[in-house]
This record gives sequence, structure tokens and C-alpha cells, in this order.
Amino acid sequence: MSKRKKSSALAVVVAALASSGLLFADSVLAQDSRLVNEPQTPAICSVLSAQLESGKQNAVSGRAPDTQSLQAAIDTCRPGQAVRLSSRNGKVAFLSGALQLRSGVSLLLDAGVTLYASTHPLDYDRGTGTCGINDDKGKGCRPFINVERAKGSGIYGEGVIDGQGSERIAGKEESWWQIARRAQKENKRQNVHRLIEVTQSNDFVLHNITLRNSANFHVTLNQVDGFTAWGVRIDTPANARNTDGIDPISSRNITIANSYIRTGDDNVAIKAGNNGPSENITISNNHFYSGHGMSIGSETNGGISNVLVENLSMDGTTSGLRIKSDVSRGGVVQNISYRNVCIRNVKAPIDFDTHYGKTATGNLVPQYRNISLEHVQSLTPGKIILQGYDAEHVIALKMKDVSVADKSSSQFEHVQLEGRDKVVFNAVAANPGQCEKAFAAYPEPGSATDNSKRPQLDAQAAKNFSYSEVLKYAGLPGKEQLAPWDPLSAPIAADPQLLPDYVVDANATPDGVRVFRQVQAAVNQAVGDIEKPKAGKQRIHIYIKPGTYRELVYVPDTTIPITLYGSDAAKTRISARLDAATTGSTYSTQFSAQFAGVHSNIAAMYNSIKDRPALGTFGTAVLWVKSPGFQAKNLTIENSYNKDQGNARADCQPGNCPDENGIYARSQMVHHQALAVMLDGADKTHFDGVRMLGFQDTLYMKSGKDGQTARQFFQRSYIEGDVDFIFGDATAYFSETEIKSLGDRNSSYVAAPNTNVKSRYGFVFDHCRFTHDGSSNALAGKFSLARQWFHNERCTPYAPVPIAGYDCQLGEVDVFNSPTGTIRQQTLETVGKMVVMNSVIGAHINKKQPWSDWNKKGTLPYRPVQFTSDDYWVNLLAAKIDPIKQMGYDGPFSPVRIFLAEFNNTEE
Repeated sequence: MSKRKKSSALAVVVAALASSGLLFADSVLAQDSRLVNEPQTPAICSVLSAQLESGKQNAVSGRAPDTQSLQAAIDTCRPGQAVRLSSRNGKVAFLSGALQLRSGVSLLLDAGVTLYASTHPLDYDRGTGTCGINDDKGKGCRPFINVERAKGSGIYGEGVIDGQGSERIAGKEESWWQIARRAQKENKRQNVHRLIEVTQSNDFVLHNITLRNSANFHVTLNQVDGFTAWGVRIDTPANARNTDGIDPISSRNITIANSYIRTGDDNVAIKAGNNGPSENITISNNHFYSGHGMSIGSETNGGISNVLVENLSMDGTTSGLRIKSDVSRGGVVQNISYRNVCIRNVKAPIDFDTHYGKTATGNLVPQYRNISLEHVQSLTPGKIILQGYDAEHVIALKMKDVSVADKSSSQFEHVQLEGRDKVVFNAVAANPGQCEKAFAAYPEPGSATDNSKRPQLDAQAAKNFSYSEVLKYAGLPGKEQLAPWDPLSAPIAADPQLLPDYVVDANATPDGVRVFRQVQAAVNQAVGDIEKPKAGKQRIHIYIKPGTYRELVYVPDTTIPITLYGSDAAKTRISARLDAATTGSTYSTQFSAQFAGVHSNIAAMYNSIKDRPALGTFGTAVLWVKSPGFQAKNLTIENSYNKDQGNARADCQPGNCPDENGIYARSQMVHHQALAVMLDGADKTHFDGVRMLGFQDTLYMKSGKDGQTARQFFQRSYIEGDVDFIFGDATAYFSETEIKSLGDRNSSYVAAPNTNVKSRYGFVFDHCRFTHDGSSNALAGKFSLARQWFHNERCTPYAPVPIAGYDCQLGEVDVFNSPTGTIRQQTLETVGKMVVMNSVIGAHINKKQPWSDWNKKGTLPYRPVQFTSDDYWVNLLAAKIDPIKQMGYDGPFSPVRIFLAEFNNTEE
């Protein structure tokens, strides 16, 4: 095609009339050859706590204090694991010189943590003494983080890596960016460090990390096979020279997805020099701001092919879609596909130029072919540049729905549009609504208490959460003593043929001594017989034959433990229907006969409920256990409330329903709590092969008097519910158990622990499966593993509430008389603890935020999620509560106590 220049007062649309079938064929197959999903955080090998409030305090005069400890942790970490950088007691910063990331070893930066690059040039110098100055070579500095000949390494977390490019170089009067700008004026090369450089490596990952203020390129990939950047934020000023975002060079199988990049040079630049081609690259679902755009080149002599750029917004870049090269470095650029791209405030929305270096010489002629653009729109005026090299080396394009706003201009030279000899201009885009919601504000990183964190245990810390450790201690919170208990050594765990003392059979003729038709009748007989036990009797066994037993079962405190067991959990069911709004009179009418003439200890349990206006949550249990050492095996315990409707909100009335988070306004509270099992201060309870069925509040586990440890062990079991359905302040260990979330709430929570801050352990799930009933695929990621039950609160000190004059202070009682209230220390100390290990977590659980706040910020019951005792301490101080003067603490807990964490989990 001959040279053509045109300016138009109309909107310029390079239209490939789809009906003609001449200009656009199917998109070329151009993308990462790997199947790429969101990366998963590795297990943790060690945790380093920050010692600095800010890395800048040592930026000029001092050398980096954390280099040695960081490198030592990396060097001793096992492949497949990560070194975690965490905050501590308000300290949130690390300051380091050059680091070498080993094969298979990763870094994980918690939210709110910043790893600062040293400003001292000797921390990067390659031995020539030139780092931090300008010369003719520009190769005097090592990168801040170097990855070479490694496989499976990465950088993860919601934290920040800051190159401090704007800070003055130690011992000099200029910053890294200033010497780079001066080098441009003096036609020199600056010796500055790149932030992250990956060379001859495989399968490197950047996940959710923020990179900012790099002195030079942020991420450079050299001869890399397999790279994923997912959810990455790059943030550097537009005037910072040579601060490219991500540059794949002679690399293959690259995915950059769901990321946000604003910088001073190319947002992304794909290059291929003498070390080979770049190929199989996907740039998907990204947002670019300041920078030089989505670039290919200028080094293309190694060949660049199979690139897919899709679902991209660019707002304020200098160029938009850009391919640049010249005869000094040109090569073949082919099979490049752009689709669904939205552009605004860009000078050159499309800029494909084979004469990038105007004075370049050489014989490496750039060739651009099989380039396709589909649904590419610029909403503001700009220039389209399509400049092939000559008549023999034209740019070969296919276009469909490519539009640029009115008052734009075009420059075409040596361009061939497939199947036609001219370009047709049209004023209407084929899909004008495509870009309505394409642009997004640049997201700011979270704070140190951001609940997007997903804290991981290291391998050593995970050993402290083995079942033998968790179940080894008992006593008052903070005063636990060794009291070892091994439930797996009990006969019930080995699935033996137990000899029953009593038999329950719905079809038998009861004898009132050994054979009964109701489970409660057998328990009643056992409780009475325990007071006159046979010599040597150490446990009572009650065998329940297959059948459905529609009754309540109350097991009081006994001196000899009781075991209830069946032969088949699916065929042996204890079921009743109660909810928290059931009145005492209705309860009595339904169950008084069952409890007539029972042992006084059982009658006391019944009498404590029967006269209540409403039963409340803790009066709804189908199985209520107070007996230490209680065991259950091969049974189903069901609260059938709303199970027939399949909707735990069935009796919710219009205007009196939970919001999208399952929260009711206090003035409109409708009770739907319905317990299947309540373990009431009973230590050493053991459930094996038991199915617990319900909706809300299926399983409640309560500690003993004054918070005395009550330990529960669940193995090979099944528990289902729709919100907060495993809750309480006891110590509970779940092994090889399925935890199934039910229903269609927009958000829900598996567990609601309210463990005391001083208690050693709360809930631990090990080798479990967290599943969902699959009622809606739209619910994927809407559920949480837990929210920490803010038990007994009446107001929150943790955030303002939109009530005039609102105030909530530490006090002697939990009370709120608008607009003021008080909260007890005991209530503040119900922090909630839960650890999930070696488990499979379903797609219904939110991957980024599996741990939730307790209710919404700005509401009376709000409390931010707390991952450790450090968070607890910081939150108190933020609430203007002095934990030393007002609460009697000596200082922050040491060592730090884990509240919420994970280890070695996989996701579906």
C-alpha cells in the first residue's frame, strides 16, 4: 500500500466490515501455552519480624541492616517454601541490599510490610566501584532481587517492595532517578540497580505484590520459561526515567494478568535480542496508567511471536498499543492479537513503527505480520501510526471494530490490510458500550491490619498444631498444665466390636433395664446405674440400632463416661426440630413426656429451658452433652429446623431479613439459630464417623467454668451448616472431616470461634475438606473460613459508628445506651483462634480473604479481623485503650500468639 496521511474531523474508525468477511479472520492462536490459574501461596519455612518503622530512616547514612538475616533465611529455606516478612508491634519495614533468591524459594510479604532497597551503592556494586555513577557502560550494579537459574521461585503477598529511586544516593547529592535523567542529557549510561531480575529460570511467580519507586526497570525476565504476574501493582512516577514495569526478554510462556501498572517508561515491553525469541505470551485483564504503553520492542531481532493482549485499559500512557524497532535491531514480529482494548488520554493509541531509531543503521529490517486488532477503542483523540519499512516489508494487519475519537489523525505507510486496498473510515464503533466500565482507579495497598492477608505457618510452627500438641494441655486460660490426652488410643478409634451395656432399638420391646426404644431412656438408665456402678466399670456403652429417633438426648455430668454408638451413621439418626425462637411452652408440650421421671441431673437440664419465653440459641440442641469423656460413633445428629424447606431464612418476613452478610439489625432480630450438638464444658469428648446436620449454629462447643479447657476431637466426620455453624470457645481438633457450607447467602462463614486471648488453642482443622452444596456457581469466593465471634459486645471501640456523639469505652459491663456504651475487658479478650492445615478448600471460600471481620465497619458489632496477638495489641491502641494501664498487661505477648493461620492447604 502506498504512503498515505490523513487527518479527519470525524471519529476515525478503521473498520473491517464483518459482513464482508474480507478484513477479519479468526484471531490467531497467540498466548501462553501453559494453563495458568491464580498462584497459590507456598508453605512458610521461616518468619522474620520487622525491626524498623520505616526503611527510609536508614536510607542515606546507614547500610542496610536486614540484608544478612534475609539472605540467611532464604539460603536455609527448603525449595517449595517461602520466607515470610511480617510486622511486629508497629514495626513494618525491612531495609536490605542486594538479595539472591534461590531455586524453589520464595518471599512472602504480609500486608502493610515494606521491603526497602538500600540507597547505598556499595550494596549493589559488581566490584568495579561504578554503581551510583554515570559512565559509558551502565552495568555497574547488581539488581536488588536477583533470580538466576532457578525453578519455582516467586514473590507473594499484599506487601510492598520499594526501590527508593527518589531517595538521595548515600554519599551523593542526587537520587537514582536524577542521575538517570542527567545521563540522558550527557549521552551517558546510568549505573543503577533494577528491582527484580530473573535470568535463565523457570516458573517464576509474582502474586499480589506491590512494586514501587524502582531505580530502573521493575521486573526484567531474561531467557525465562514460565512466568506469572497475577494481581501485581507497579507504582512509580511518570517522570522516572527507564522504569519499565515488566519486560520479558527472549522469554516464553509468560502471563501478566489482573495487574495495575503506572510508571515512567513502558508499562510492559516484550523484547527479543541475541539470546533468542520471545513467544507464547498472554497479557490479560490489566490496567495501565502513566507510562509508555503496551510495547513490543525495540529489540526484536530474536523474533517475537504468539502474543495475546486482551481486556486491557490504558489511561494516560504516552503510547497505547506499540510495536517499535529499526534496522539496528529488527526482526520478525508475528501472530500478535489485540482484542477488547480501551484507551483514553493517549497521544498515540496505536503506534506500529519500523523506524524507531531515526538515525539507526544496519540490515536487520523489522517485519510485522499477522497482526490482528479486534474491538480496540480510543475514547479521546490521538494519532494512529502504521509505518512499515518499505514496499517489500509492509505491516500486515487484520482489523475489526478499531475506533479512535473525533479530531484524531492517522499516518499510514507501507501497510497491507488483508483482502482490501484501502482503509474505510466510519464514525460508529461496533460495540460502543465496551469501555463504559473498563477503566479502574489505581488500587492503594492495604494497611497492616488489612483483612486481605492470608497468614501462613512455617513448617516448624505447624508442628505446634498437631493433634498431640493441641490436646496435651488443660486448665484455665494462660495457666494450662500438661494433661495429655490421646483420643486415637481409645478403643473406639480402632473400630472394635464394642460390647453394649444398653441397647436402643425402636422396634424392640423395652425391658427398662437393658433394652430401650429411646436413646434418652437408655442414657437415663445409665446415669442412674453409674451411681451404683459394677466393680471395675470404666465406661458405659450404649448401642443404637439403625432407625430414626425423633427425640432430644441430654447427657449430664457423670463420673463414668458414656459412649453412644451405631453401626451405620447414614441409617442411625437422632433428629428433632427446635429453633431459638421456639417458646418454652411449645418446647414443654413437645418434650415433657420424654423427660418425665428422669434422673435429677437430666431433669435439671430440661427445667433450665422449659420456662423460657424463647429457648434462645443454647436451648435448641438435639444432643446436649455435659459429661467429660463422652464419645459418639457412627451416628447422625440432626436439627431438622428448616431442613425440609432447604432455606435457613424460611420464616424471614419482608423488612425483617438479614442483609447480604447474613446480619440482622438488632431491632429486627429474627432467630434462626438451631443447634444439632452442644458440648457444654465437657472435656475429652470424641466423635468418630458422626454426621452433624443443621443450618445455622450446627455445632457449639463451650469451655468449662471460668474458661477451663474443654477439649473435643472429631475424626472422619461430617458437619454442615450455612453460617457460623461451628462456634464456641473450646479447644477442638477436626481430623479427616468434611465441612460443608449450605445455602445461597451472598456471604457466609464456616466458623465463629471466640477463644480467650490467653488460651493456648481454639479450633484446628487438619486434613479436612471444606465443601459447598453447589446451590449456585455464582457464590464462588463469597464464603469465609471464619469470623472471630465478638461475644457479648454491645458496642465497638474499634471504629466510629454513624451516631451523633457515639462513644464506646472500656468499662465494667457490656452495655450501650445510645449514643454511648462500655465494653468489658473479658469481651475484648474473646479473640477467636482457628488454624487450617493440610486441607482442601473449596471454591466457595474467598481466596484472598478467607478470614473476615466480625460484621461491617461502621456497625455496633464490628471488630476487625485479628491474625495474631500483635494485631490484638495494635487494635487496642488504635481504639485508644491502653492495654498496660487499663487492662493490666505487662506488654505485648511474647512470643507472638497465633490466632488465625493456614499451612499446606490446597484449593479446588
